[in-house]
Amino acid sequence: MTDSTSTALLPIATGRRTRAQLRVLVRPHRARLAGALALLVAGTTAGLVSPPLLGHIVDLATTGGSTADFVLTGVGLVAGVLVEAALAGLGVALLAQIGESMLARLRERFVSSALRLALDQVERAGTGDLTSRVTNDVAVIAEAARSALPEFTRAVLTIVLTLAGMAVLDWRFLIAALIAVPVQLHTVRWYTRHAVPLYARQRVAVATQQHHLLATIDGASTIRAFRIADEHRDRVASKSQQAVDLLLRGIALQTRFYARLHVAEFAGLAAVLATGFFLLRADAVSIGAATAAALYFHGLFTPINVALALVDDAQAASSGLDRLIGVADLDPPTRQRATAGDGPDAVVVHGLDFAYVPGRPVLAGVDLTIARGERVAVVGSSGAGKTTLAKVIAGVHEPTGGRVAVPAGEVALITQEVHVFAGPLAEDLRLARADASDDEVRAALAAVDALGWVEQLPDGLDTEVGAGGHLLTAAQAQQLAFARLILADPPVAILDEATAEAGSAGARLLERVATAALAGRTALIVAHRLTQAVTADRIVVMEAGRIVETGTHQELVERDGPYATLWQAWSDQRAHH
Repeated sequence: MTDSTSTALLPIATGRRTRAQLRVLVRPHRARLAGALALLVAGTTAGLVSPPLLGHIVDLATTGGSTADFVLTGVGLVAGVLVEAALAGLGVALLAQIGESMLARLRERFVSSALRLALDQVERAGTGDLTSRVTNDVAVIAEAARSALPEFTRAVLTIVLTLAGMAVLDWRFLIAALIAVPVQLHTVRWYTRHAVPLYARQRVAVATQQHHLLATIDGASTIRAFRIADEHRDRVASKSQQAVDLLLRGIALQTRFYARLHVAEFAGLAAVLATGFFLLRADAVSIGAATAAALYFHGLFTPINVALALVDDAQAASSGLDRLIGVADLDPPTRQRATAGDGPDAVVVHGLDFAYVPGRPVLAGVDLTIARGERVAVVGSSGAGKTTLAKVIAGVHEPTGGRVAVPAGEVALITQEVHVFAGPLAEDLRLARADASDDEVRAALAAVDALGWVEQLPDGLDTEVGAGGHLLTAAQAQQLAFARLILADPPVAILDEATAEAGSAGARLLERVATAALAGRTALIVAHRLTQAVTADRIVVMEAGRIVETGTHQELVERDGPYATLWQAWSDQRAHH
């Protein structure tokens, strides 16, 4: 169904699959599409009366026609132009609306599919691959739907109907005009052969450049701390230069493309003029007909150039469509996770293995059982596998071995990276439960000690937050995350260092908030601060992807093992502060 230019990139649809999906997108708009084409045909036909009328004026001038004949012909010219403008304008507008509607539907499918992508798949591809598809590719396709598609359709209709008009004047004019076609077809085939792979490489290069740029921006503080800014700057500059080089190669290709088209124009026009000369000398046509034929062919310059030039836009849009449909056409991931029964255990992990890269295990043979309503804290040094364990249990990553059984209801995961969605604050919270009433939203906020500051916002629950709205502190954003947890009301909640980024004072607040939000739930807490572990029902200590200790705080401290060492280091650090 799909191809991929790299094992890391997100899927790219084949040309056949893209055409099939376009047919599906077009199907609901067939009636409107037929109406748009009818308007364009009618408008183009009205515009094609101009060359014969101009030829008739030439005949009137050579034969001494009356003033009334000139005036009547002039009125016909003006009427043809006005009718063409009106009908073609309506047709182009309707065709653009159809294109925009199709693109809107495709964007919805893309976003829906992208939101279902496995996190590890997105991480392997890099954020640049996904963001370039939803930004650069969508922009190119939108431009094609908005202007290129209507212009191309009108250009093709003009070419076909103009050639038919030349045949009506005399079939030999049509034969002469077709002399340019072999040169044009050869030019298009040559351009397509070189442009398709070039544009595909250009899209990949832009995605790679965006990935490195976003990674550098996100890690700016770390980069400055380790004094490796020059290295990252050079890397971004290198990837940017690769994208620019491919863009310049595309421009050079376009220049050669237009040069070859000019040769075709010269050959065709010379043939039509020569044909007119010989037909006039043989009295086979009038000078007006020969003039109309020359005007017809000269009038083909613009639509032919437009149609062939839009091949360039078509290649770019086609490449973008392949990339959009490659994601939009993905089947939802099938996750057949084992469900915990009605017994006393809510979460059962048995023989769990996991590796981000084959041959490099992060978790190995992990066995963990969490009773219903039990609160378990996971602690350990950095790189011990705590976060990975939490994500596998939450379903973010699929195990590479072993089994994870969780309740049939949803498992909620809250991390230290909380996103505040743009829009009214109440709508942000209702993402967890769309039918939540205002009273339920307020109750959730009150439970996490947030109702006070929310009611002090300019518009209360209706205050715009997120990008472009009221800015929230890290602690406030986490309070919203815990309020969402209360509204969603999952049987199992997993906190992955959810209080780590709020500062000391904020962390103490969030620890109280977390306790309230977790009331009555089974909880797994990846503890950044050991104070969270102290209050847990049980503590699990991890080292090198394995569980090495388990017990209560008091039991582990008395055991004088790895946890006791962590607790001593934590206590000493707090004493110094």
